[in-house]
Amino acid sequence: MAIIKKSTLSFLNQLAKNNDREWFKENKDKYEAGRENVAEFAQALLDRLSETDVLATENGKKSMFRIYRDVRFSKNKDPYKTNFAGQFVRDGKLRRGGYYYNISPVGDWRSFIGGGFYGMEKHDLKRMREELAIDATELREIINDKDFVRIFGTLQGEQLKTAPRGYDKDHKNIDLLRYKQFYAGRDFTDEEVLSDGFLDMAHEATLTLRPFFDFFTEVLTTDANGELIV
Repeated sequence: MAIIKKSTLSFLNQLAKNNDREWFKENKDKYEAGRENVAEFAQALLDRLSETDVLATENGKKSMFRIYRDVRFSKNKDPYKTNFAGQFVRDGKLRRGGYYYNISPVGDWRSFIGGGFYGMEKHDLKRMREELAIDATELREIINDKDFVRIFGTLQGEQLKTAPRGYDKDHKNIDLLRYKQFYAGRDFTDEEVLSDGFLDMAHEATLTLRPFFDFFTEVLTTDANGELIV
């Protein structure tokens, strides 16, 4: 069974306190060991996901993001991220959405498993709002489902402070129409991440996202009349 090792979280904790190139070079072996550990976990999760979904991501190692930060336009000049993270991309135009994992004991972005639509294209957001303005019943049923609420709590994502252009601020579905992003994630404590059951909990979270993804796929691949547009 793929288990996140205590040494992996320990490396990330140390990196947060020593975020410079000299320290990283001296501890490159710890970085490589931690990255390999997370890649093994990612592969195990990918294997489970592939039993019920079709994914374009080739393997756990290729799902991982680089640890090097792009500091060109950032006030924070720390050269390294203090997490191991990655994503599983669903395959094909008729499978929208993607899964995301983050392993970190420090910072604002602690360990979590989730997915959704973080950076929506303008035409996708426009189409989704059109659908929700007509009928938001199905999405409400999905995000109010007992398992969705138990695992994720609520729908997440950046929202407008007021109504989007073209919509009345008193629209019955204005709470959903204000969203610019649509995603959900479950946070995990360090103890949960290090436990034997973390892979099972991570897999459960990804399975719970499927109805959410299926709804978005149906809407974003059809027009308002239900005709396929991809």
